[in-house]
Amino acid sequence: MAAAFTREELDETVRRWVELNKKCEAVGDWRGLADMYTEAATYGWNYGAESEFMAVGRDEIRDIAVGQEMDGLEGWSYPYQEFVVDERSGYVIGLWKQVSSAKRPDGTNYAVEGIGGSWFRYGGNYQWAWQRDFFDFGNVSALFVEMMAADALSEGMRKRIERTTAGPLPGWYRIGKAPVQLWDR
Repeated sequence: MAAAFTREELDETVRRWVELNKKCEAVGDWRGLADMYTEAATYGWNYGAESEFMAVGRDEIRDIAVGQEMDGLEGWSYPYQEFVVDERSGYVIGLWKQVSSAKRPDGTNYAVEGIGGSWFRYGGNYQWAWQRDFFDFGNVSALFVEMMAADALSEGMRKRIERTTAGPLPGWYRIGKAPVQLWDR
């Protein structure tokens, strides 16, 4: 079977992705990442036993996946630790940490323990056709509770939590009710 994608093209896509992520983290606005998705791309993740998130199309990815869902996370970084690239299928897995710029009393950064990652499907033209994120929900929740107890949340993060508890937000669905399912490829 001939390779569907060249390794060089996929490696260049990953390089561009990491570079753009760093730029977006530096300004605290991830909306610029939307340009690295195809027009019809989908981006989703599971959030426990009852909820999942799905953005369909580049505009929803810009407005809600890397917009609404990342607003309030200014000062957070998601440094990639490793990538696994399969040029035969166009699948890429990136493993990342989730680190806050806020510090604990001992001087260490608040950070999610556990592994975070993104599973991508390459769509050509240095763009992703879809992305599925996975992360340790228990550790994310525990960290946010720890930060609340220590009064270490930024104002943006407080507003983010208020927004999410005020009612259903665009892109959020009960399990199995999203317009595109997490395992749809």
